[in-house]
Amino acid sequence: MRYRANCHMLWGALVACLVVTLSGCNKGSAWETRLEAELPEFGHRNWIVIADSAYPKQSAAGIETIATNQGQLEVLDIVLKAVQDAPHVAAIVLLDAELDHVNETDAPGITAYRRELQKRLKGQNIQMLPHEETIAKLDEAAQMMNILLLKTDMVLPYTSVFLQLDCGYWTAEKEARLRDAMLKKGR
Repeated sequence: MRYRANCHMLWGALVACLVVTLSGCNKGSAWETRLEAELPEFGHRNWIVIADSAYPKQSAAGIETIATNQGQLEVLDIVLKAVQDAPHVAAIVLLDAELDHVNETDAPGITAYRRELQKRLKGQNIQMLPHEETIAKLDEAAQMMNILLLKTDMVLPYTSVFLQLDCGYWTAEKEARLRDAMLKKGR
């Protein structure tokens, strides 16, 4: 009888351990785990790209590409929240200037996408640049900085969202005042 009670207790403990272990497996996908690991190490001049499905895998050593197998707006929401919650960084959002000129006939769904994107980016620091200019900036940054490129299942053109990270606690205005003070003191 005592043996049976001990077996039941052991079995119960094993089941509890298995449940705890398996519940930990559902804590986000591989790309979310990677973002969580990288973001504390990232700072100003690092980039995070939430790319459409046709975005190429770049060969620069500083660019890590991960296929998310998720919707672009869903991935964008998660990344924006993570950046917003990180006190050390802020995002400068770069969008392709071409996005405003893609018409619904050529890319069905683009109008609804632009509307949803505007909602998500409300209040963000946004710059619109021609796609090739943004890619050139990204390539230049990859020579010295790390870039996390999250490839989504988006199938609309010019929808990649580029987040150039900036310092979250030091603004351009503060930097200008600092440089002005240094110049006045002859430094």
